[in-house]
Amino acid sequence: MRTHRWDVSVAEARALQEDLRERVETADRLGPVRRVAGVDVSWDRGRPDLFAAVVVLDADTLDVVEIASARRRAEFPYVPGYLSFRELPAVLQAWERLRERPDLLLCDGHGRAHPRRFGLACHLGVLVDVPAIGCAKSRLCGTYREPGPRRGASTRLLDHGEVIGRVLRTRPGVKPIFVSTGHRVSLDSARRHALRLSPRYRVPEPIRAAHAEVNRLRRCG
Repeated sequence: MRTHRWDVSVAEARALQEDLRERVETADRLGPVRRVAGVDVSWDRGRPDLFAAVVVLDADTLDVVEIASARRRAEFPYVPGYLSFRELPAVLQAWERLRERPDLLLCDGHGRAHPRRFGLACHLGVLVDVPAIGCAKSRLCGTYREPGPRRGASTRLLDHGEVIGRVLRTRPGVKPIFVSTGHRVSLDSARRHALRLSPRYRVPEPIRAAHAEVNRLRRCG
């Protein structure tokens, strides 16, 4: 696992993003996907603690097979576009507690659909060198046309003429999600996996499972 300093200024964080984004692979380099993990972080406003979870599911049955979590004090402020510097130290602590690496990561956040093309899914994917996808509930940057109302409909997310993600309808008539490449996964494969892993709800099951776990931890914390 790669790492770097986390006690950095915003300017230093920007420089790290611009350097590390050169390591992002946007073509498919993943084998059979048998175990897929959801990644999420939760916190309360006014409290310094972060609660992170990596929840691993069987990719076929969507049954939970492993949960790893961590609680850690936030050391980086909440600054839009730099969320990974606040959240990833806790995520990586949880990651190190896994017994087995998953084949694919789905992150509650953006990948290449980011002003500097290096969102949380890219950052995590590069550091642990595992295929990763960003699945966000809201847009960070770019413009798009609303996709059709049917499940599976999608449109391009564009920023200054560059395709940075897909706006994907996972449930009929429900708001779409914003899917982008994190690392070692093409955009088309990212869209396909996000849809396959969202059989019943708007948000993919691995992220739903991770979200439930971090909220449980926060309530108990």
